[in-house]
Amino acid sequence: MSIFKKLISAVTAVFMIVGLSSCAAPSVDMASVTAVIDVRTAAEYQAGHLEGAVNIDVESGVFEQEIAQLDKAGNYVIYCKSGRRAGIAKDTMLSLGFTSVTNAGGLSDAAATTGLAIVQ
Repeated sequence: MSIFKKLISAVTAVFMIVGLSSCAAPSVDMASVTAVIDVRTAAEYQAGHLEGAVNIDVESGVFEQEIAQLDKAGNYVIYCKSGRRAGIAKDTMLSLGFTSVTNAGGLSDAAATTGLAIVQ
């Protein structure tokens, strides 16, 4: 095998390792979490949600009022179906003065990140 082929093989291996490690879901220290919030609709929540999660629908029209009742200094993990609505919720919460909000993405990703079971 030529030196060029060896170099290409080594570079490819490094990129594969880096790529795979970046796909791993970061874990959340659940001992420091104030609440896990499911920002999907009530129907989506009832179909399956993380154990112990509270449901506050980000598209309900009263999300800001409901979320404003929470401790802004708390540590929150939020999730939805894909992470899009959780991103909207996170931005809203940060604009309201919350200081620690983690977007855990979709339901499956959030389960992996938090270690919480999906229940119905």
